[in-house]
Amino acid sequence: MDESMDVYYHVPDEIDSKTPILMVLHGGGRNADDYRDAFIDKSNSLGFIVVAPEFSQASFPGGDSYNLGNIFVDGDNPNSETLNPENEWSFSIFDPLFTYVKDLTNNTSQTYDVFGNSAGGQVAHRLLLFKPNSPINKIITCASGWYTFPNSNILFPYGLESSPAENLQLGQIFNKDFKIMIGSLDNDPNAPGLRHTEEAELQGANRLERAMSFFQYSQDLSQSLVLPYSWTFEIVDGVGHDYASMAPLASDWLYSGLYSSCFYPFCSEISGCTDLNAFNYDASADVDDGSCIDIIYGCMDITAF
Repeated sequence: MDESMDVYYHVPDEIDSKTPILMVLHGGGRNADDYRDAFIDKSNSLGFIVVAPEFSQASFPGGDSYNLGNIFVDGDNPNSETLNPENEWSFSIFDPLFTYVKDLTNNTSQTYDVFGNSAGGQVAHRLLLFKPNSPINKIITCASGWYTFPNSNILFPYGLESSPAENLQLGQIFNKDFKIMIGSLDNDPNAPGLRHTEEAELQGANRLERAMSFFQYSQDLSQSLVLPYSWTFEIVDGVGHDYASMAPLASDWLYSGLYSSCFYPFCSEISGCTDLNAFNYDASADVDDGSCIDIIYGCMDITAF
């Protein structure tokens, strides 16, 4: 995929070689800068780097290219003839971007974390399914409209049948540090953009019900297969479909070490722009103030692949 994309970021004042890196995945509004901004306060107080790539409509049109990872030309009608090469999947951007940010910030972390909300939450949980070997530490999927279930007898995109993950080893994903977050008020069956296909309706009438179904199904499956299960689930009391309210809570769970996660059964807790070339970066090239670390926040225009 030879496309240019903006990557919005925030680097706190004090970092070292082990400062955690968080990939923040925007929703259907494609507003990566706003998502970056929602994490700035916690980035400063808890000490992590925020990286928010923007998947524009021009370069990643519709849900096939973003929500469904660009795995197929038409994700609702998967077949071998329309299967895209893995290096063209939108999921394949994150690992090289992680390496790129590490190089820019002299970071030696071996893993990164992921937060995705709404459409970005769809990306986040499918990233777990289709890139289980990516160097990811923790993943949060928040307020997804619907899910791809880890079931090889259900046709993609609602399950894994006829997809590259059809033979996924479930032990690889159930043992991951994966959290599902959903607001208690994210329960509108007529919410804008909510999918209403027959298959989606089987997952539940709204985002809250669908999140519960996805977690419960996965937990039951792990128990039936006697597989370790590390996923957690949280209903955030009094919050609707609002990434800005979720960002501080997600940050605390990821980085404070003090935030208690909810397990099933369900419970509620109140809980400047630098033009760079991603893979031909010259450390001696002119950057604002001589170093990207001196730019508190901004965006990078990178050539993705």
